[in-house]
Amino acid sequence: MSLTTLAPGATIGIIGGGQLGRMSAMAAARLGYHVHVLSAEPDPPAQDTAHRVTIGAYDDEAVLRAFAQSVSAITFEFENISASGLDLLASLCPVHPAGSILAISQDRILEKSFLGDHDIPVADWVSVPDRDALPEAVASLGFPFILKTTRFGYDGKGQFRIADQAAIDALAANLPYPLIAEGFVDFERELSVMVARNEAGEIRCFSTTENQHRDGILDYSLAPARIPVALAEEAQRLAAHIATTIGLVGIMGVEMFVSARGALLVNEIAPRPHNSGHWTMDACLIDQFEMHIRAVAGLPLPDPFRHSDAAMKNLIGFEGVGLCDAVLAQPGLALHLYGKHETRAGRKMGHVNALFPLGALPGPYGIAARFDQALKPALEIAQEP
Repeated sequence: MSLTTLAPGATIGIIGGGQLGRMSAMAAARLGYHVHVLSAEPDPPAQDTAHRVTIGAYDDEAVLRAFAQSVSAITFEFENISASGLDLLASLCPVHPAGSILAISQDRILEKSFLGDHDIPVADWVSVPDRDALPEAVASLGFPFILKTTRFGYDGKGQFRIADQAAIDALAANLPYPLIAEGFVDFERELSVMVARNEAGEIRCFSTTENQHRDGILDYSLAPARIPVALAEEAQRLAAHIATTIGLVGIMGVEMFVSARGALLVNEIAPRPHNSGHWTMDACLIDQFEMHIRAVAGLPLPDPFRHSDAAMKNLIGFEGVGLCDAVLAQPGLALHLYGKHETRAGRKMGHVNALFPLGALPGPYGIAARFDQALKPALEIAQEP
């Protein structure tokens, strides 16, 4: 079903009611659109910014049919939803990105196969459907390597580092097969590129971003990445190539490694707004959420001009919530809270952005200087036993 440009006042459906849906709904409102959110969870964060919210299962045919009939176009804010449900929705209403793209991003075997089939560099990997396939993984990759669940892995979940045979012996009987085994990458740093594409084929890439994780969860993002300009542009070309090849309509995060030798390896794709693109909310006139809504609605995609360098810090769990007062009291920091009613360890509760003049992003890599000065006292209090 072809998508035409949506007129102001049209309703866009968003599947998923988390913080990405919340911020996407805010962007849609700026452009004059209503948003109808479908959430499987009650009291979702997006209910504060959406025009309408339906609570229902993502595989309930009656719920999906009613939802599709209430909107002019549909998108989604996270991958762990039913691809078959999206197929039903697509028969009733335009869905962007397409369910076929979601299916690829949901399954690491399909994802790695797609990337490899289109000459996109990835780490060496093999499929591990069951325990009997583990010796082949050892023979193909050697130690160390990473075992990853094929589905439902995010924020470091479903990953197991295998250093030696003893680690295999300890884990093999209890691993959640099927898995993939991925060769260990001696990487110099982690990058991501947010790339948007509309049905007309316009493609826009935001600045290549440098990311630091803690306990498997994104901690900081720095934009621009502190890498040579040529490498940053190569990362954008890779992201644009993936977007074109996969037929993206919407926005997509492309995560990459820079190997110790300076080569790029694509780690995974996320066809939706992405945590590592949150810096765009304050450092760009058009942020990742508006770019996504523009693409879904068939609008032109402007140049995602970055007017400032930026650092983004996630506010995670109880420690993150404990930083809010310090953030609010410190000039030059922009606080974004997600409206989640329950704080849990490892849960993303919000983020904070700091802006710097172009070319003045501080180092060394780790805690950006402005965060360090503003948040150090609160961090010390939060970490007390």
